[in-house]
Amino acid sequence: MTSTVIREADLSDPDQARALVEIIDCYARGAGGQNAPLSPEARAAMAPGLRAHPAAFALLAWRGSEAVGAAVCVWGFSTFSGRPSLNVHDLAVLPEHRGHGVGRALLEEVERRARARDSSKLTLEVHASNDGAKRLYQRFGFGPWESPTLFVTKPLTGSER
Repeated sequence: MTSTVIREADLSDPDQARALVEIIDCYARGAGGQNAPLSPEARAAMAPGLRAHPAAFALLAWRGSEAVGAAVCVWGFSTFSGRPSLNVHDLAVLPEHRGHGVGRALLEEVERRARARDSSKLTLEVHASNDGAKRLYQRFGFGPWESPTLFVTKPLTGSER
């Protein structure tokens, strides 16, 4: 089987931008996402928006010449530690490549980058029904799974849940 190579996405490259959008859209369509495709507006805005965001980056996982997974991350700051933090906003692997170490390889690169900047923590959110992702995250050291901290949202537009 082909090994997995992780590289930062060059979102000015139309092929890499399209690959990121397709991987995230595939994830969005599933139960762990939003059970619906990305809107045309979100698809069009993703790559330019990430390119313009000063604290965001995207990684693509490659198996040969095919992009098979992605991680979209956003740098933050932990006031409690006085150090950077890194949020894994999206982690997605195409269904036919799940269970082959692609998600783990993406998380390892995310952690490497966080440690290189002396980050205090990695954060992420996962849908309660996404058992495969929860198993991966637990094996990777995320937890505890019961937390007094709640993650809540307030949509500001009609296109967000």
